[in-house]
Amino acid sequence: MKRSRYAIVALLALVVTPAAADVRLPKVISNNMVLQQNQPIKIWGWADPGEMVTVELGKKRGRTSTSATVKTDLTGRWKVELEAQKASGKRHGLLVKGNNEILVENILIGEVWIGSGQSNMEWSLRGSEAPNKHIAEAKFPGIRLFHIPKKKAGHPAEDVEASWKACSPETVQHFSAVLYHFGKTLRGEVKVPIGLIGSSWGGSPIEPWTAHGNSGGGMYNAMIAPVTSFGIRGVIWYQGESNVANGLAYFHKKQALISGWRAQWGHDFPFYFVQLAPFVRYGNGQLPRLWEAQAQCLTIPSTGMAVTTDIVHNLADIHPKNKHDVGKRLALWALAKDYGKKRIQYSGPLYQSMKIDEDKIILSFAHAKGLTSRDKKPLTEFQIAGEDGVFVEAVAKIMRGGKVVVRGKDIDKPKHVRFGWHKAANPNLVNASGLPASPFQTDGWRGGTGIEEKKSKKSKRSR
Repeated sequence: MKRSRYAIVALLALVVTPAAADVRLPKVISNNMVLQQNQPIKIWGWADPGEMVTVELGKKRGRTSTSATVKTDLTGRWKVELEAQKASGKRHGLLVKGNNEILVENILIGEVWIGSGQSNMEWSLRGSEAPNKHIAEAKFPGIRLFHIPKKKAGHPAEDVEASWKACSPETVQHFSAVLYHFGKTLRGEVKVPIGLIGSSWGGSPIEPWTAHGNSGGGMYNAMIAPVTSFGIRGVIWYQGESNVANGLAYFHKKQALISGWRAQWGHDFPFYFVQLAPFVRYGNGQLPRLWEAQAQCLTIPSTGMAVTTDIVHNLADIHPKNKHDVGKRLALWALAKDYGKKRIQYSGPLYQSMKIDEDKIILSFAHAKGLTSRDKKPLTEFQIAGEDGVFVEAVAKIMRGGKVVVRGKDIDKPKHVRFGWHKAANPNLVNASGLPASPFQTDGWRGGTGIEEKKSKKSKRSR
């Protein structure tokens, strides 16, 4: 009798011996996702070490668009690269086969953007201006949302706890308002599926979002690193309130963030950001210096900046409720730079240069077609200083060719001009599209214009 018991136990041990591990995928590769068009498609995951994994991307009726097979490494990780695909509103399926099979369904191919930063990027559609109207209108099954929860990590994480959802009044309420309005604008103009990945944290400074070689800050590690193999078109960014005291040094911090993210994704994707809104509770002089640092970021290739001085209804609120215009203004940069909409004005006037002409200073601007006054009143918030450096109120008038002439009473030998150079700025200089001019000062100005300089034929021939 005892011998038979031992035999049964041995037999059971054979039966319950662990089977081979199932193939697994990261959460960002899941039902309802949007894959970036016109880029090699990276699919990755985990399985047993040495296991063969086959990945097939197909359309309906069993037709395979592209496939690849790979053997997992010694840690069980695997990655394949599928052929690039054109945008398509047709639903695709992704079949992953190893010791088991996974079918990812309802996939679209289009344009994928990440929205990141602090509270003004995190700010939900429900908490923004005209929420009921915007939420009720958010019936866009061709827009997909992926909302990464707030988390920190000491080392780059491999996955996040999130899922793709089709955009609807139910799913969009707590999603980033800026990112949603950005994506909605793109969808209306480009007419392809749009994937939006939201990854932001209120009150966060820029440092924990920054990648450092193969690692990074706590928020980068937990909320960005897990999706750096996922194909994207670009990034929009709204952050800086927590770094306003850094002033001009913010440029170097943001330059490090942009270059670090681009290195991790492996390409110099476009990076568009929001210049901070006026806010009266910042320390004196802090905001103008940060504005200049943000404008300096326009000297980094493939960047753009949305100016917001004109859409703040409450200067004591660090979270302006008008997020729809912010999203639209960011989208203008993408439409012009990335989607071939060359004829649109995508930026408000940005200071370029100055010329002293006797008792006046003549200012030149980029993005200055149709310079005008927003309220049809005389131009406001221009100041001028002579050799003593004391600024006084100035009279400014628009000239032909995107220029503004500035004079000051009793200033016979002017030296410098500044415009909207204070934390409650609300100047009225705009261009023909109604986009506002960014604040500036002319003394050693570091700002850029977002216009990529074309290399001369001579420089091309010398290569």
